Amino acid sequence: MSALREKYKTEVVPSLMKSYGYKNVMQVPRLEKVVLNIGLGEAIQDAKALESAEKDLSDITGQHPITTKAKKSIAAFRLREGMTIGMKVTLRGERMYHFFDKLVNVALPRMREFHGVSRDSFDGRGNYTLGLKEQLVFPELDYDKIEKVRGLEVSIGTTANTDDEGRQLLELLGMPFVRD
Repeated sequence: MSALREKYKTEVVPSLMKSYGYKNVMQVPRLEKVVLNIGLGEAIQDAKALESAEKDLSDITGQHPITTKAKKSIAAFRLREGMTIGMKVTLRGERMYHFFDKLVNVALPRMREFHGVSRDSFDGRGNYTLGLKEQLVFPELDYDKIEKVRGLEVSIGTTANTDDEGRQLLELLGMPFVRD
């Protein structure tokens, strides 16, 4: 069992039960999944972009990504319905905890001029989305072998009912939010 999951059970659950007055352990919010997404608009012209993004995502997560396809055609972007426009990976269980730990303790501190992540990127139901400008903050990627620096979106799904519960859960798990 990962150290982060152990921390969740021993520190986070009791703290959240106390602050929100939950009667049952199953009411306590927990991490459900982490989804990494790379949008590849350039894949329309360059098919090699898909291969390099696939390699990057699988190196970061240790899991094979799936392709995402356009839901509708947009003529201005030369986009047809069904064209491949991105890659995503959904992490659950041990891999999710391992990735979250790596994100919080290794990747985010490696970002240039990092002062913390925004407190406002919640969706109203306790889920958090974070955009990274470059995938190079992850130690698994070698700078010399990267074809192109791409942005990366990390969505953290929780079982929290409100943004405040989700924010407190992520904060107790070590997410470095910006201080007010």
